Amino acid sequence: MAERVTLKPMIELLPLFEELDTGDIWIDYDRGADVLYVSFRRPQDADDSELTEEGVIYRYRGKQLVGITILNVSKRFAAK
Repeated sequence: MAERVTLKPMIELLPLFEELDTGDIWIDYDRGADVLYVSFRRPQDADDSELTEEGVIYRYRGKQLVGITILNVSKRFAAK
């Protein structure tokens, strides 16, 4: 049986996206890799990235944030 996932933590992040003033947001989930991709520009065309200790990758084009990649996403948002 599939692990249950709650959307509450993701919903709590929505105000942060509003602050980015990006317009459209695209979200893609790769179940096999357990990675969530959030893109603020299509195409993303990032030319730089920053990996945090928490397993979040911030992707930039110049100084503009164009996307976020979240690793091991099912472990972060799994229902307790």
